Amino acid sequence: MSTSRTKEKRRYKMPNPSAALTDRVIMEHIDEGSRVLDLGCGDGLLLSELRRIKSAEILGVEMSRRAMIQCMTAGVPVIQADLDLGLEAFPSQSFDFAVLSQTLQQVRHPHVILEEMLRVANRALVVVPNYGHWRVRWNQLLWGRAPVSSSERYQWYNTPNLHLMSMPDFRDLVDVVEARIVKELAIIRGRAVEQAWAANVRADSAVYILERKSADAHAPMP
Repeated sequence: MSTSRTKEKRRYKMPNPSAALTDRVIMEHIDEGSRVLDLGCGDGLLLSELRRIKSAEILGVEMSRRAMIQCMTAGVPVIQADLDLGLEAFPSQSFDFAVLSQTLQQVRHPHVILEEMLRVANRALVVVPNYGHWRVRWNQLLWGRAPVSSSERYQWYNTPNLHLMSMPDFRDLVDVVEARIVKELAIIRGRAVEQAWAANVRADSAVYILERKSADAHAPMP
């Protein structure tokens, strides 16, 4: 076995939760007829399903021209924008839900985009990878190597992931932006688990439902 292949076996590759799983979890927490903004919407499949199943009013934000074409082909309304420039184009409280799935770690200022999401929407649904997973810790302890995405396209030097966070790190960020966690769902072995035991050690990623601390009381989440 070549040296490069041996090194790759020693580097832990963070698994990406399936889009089907995270989309299902997100849809379960969005009310019928809601106004939904999806930041980094990709091909627009989640928005298309929200419109079909939940009769949601939808809008996507995307940078990739290819993804935008996919959205438009599917009849999903989308605008091209750079999330690092903020959401100034959107009035406050113009949506019921803002979604950010597997993108927070890629923006330059995560606290700013969270604040903006909670300005333009009543609630934010955020999916983030968890770099507190035990395999990440073991890989660093044993080999001293940084984890990378499971995508074959990326290594540590060209990954779009700028910020490596654990679940406690994200909770701290929620406090910084003066929000509160309505629900935390750990993604463990392909399942979304609420109040999971040792979640920061076992979860590959997590789904969070957030709202402003000053928000009026909402009905309990399903």
